[in-house]
Amino acid sequence: MDAHRTLEFWFDFGSNYSYLAMLRVEALAAQRDVRVVLKPFLLGPIFKSFGWESSPFVLQAKKGAYTWRDMERQCAKYGLPWNKPSVFPRRALLPMRVAIAAEGQPWLGQFCRRIMHANFVDDREIDDAATVTEVLAALQLAPDAWITLAQEDATKAALRAQSTKAAARGIFGAPTFFVGDEMFWGNDRLEDALEYARGRRRFAPIAPAPD
Repeated sequence: MDAHRTLEFWFDFGSNYSYLAMLRVEALAAQRDVRVVLKPFLLGPIFKSFGWESSPFVLQAKKGAYTWRDMERQCAKYGLPWNKPSVFPRRALLPMRVAIAAEGQPWLGQFCRRIMHANFVDDREIDDAATVTEVLAALQLAPDAWITLAQEDATKAALRAQSTKAAARGIFGAPTFFVGDEMFWGNDRLEDALEYARGRRRFAPIAPAPD
């Protein structure tokens, strides 16, 4: 499959709008014969590079209030379960490391959806070995082996490198989608990104600003 029929989906398990995209992306992509490549990365360091110590939904009370109401509306629109988490944003290092270690595995999408469900529906701590073990076991995997792999220095370095690459590519929030070098930001741009990937929608290159 060529690059224009591949969608990169950059996400963080603590991102509420990534939850919406994660539960929708693979089914929508399959309908369009588009390949999805899941790209876990840490959003926190990007926020810190902006001088933010937390999510803007926490730092700006009015934006946060709007966001939680918007999540209720969006989940109702898509028929998705939703329960506002009692802790936001949740730390998610362990499942993120499992996800980076499992890149390319056929079960990665299922793992990610279950972790998102644990956070945004079950309101469970997800940076927790018991939660991650339960999810891996439900997928008939070997939890101890994957958790051990996730805690290896090479895996930790891989997640840091992926997060650095996200910043270098200009990512400033999640979810972010790439088709080649064309970037789309936000759950509400998922369908646009997929249509672009399948070649049904093209845009003229942005002209450079005059000197």
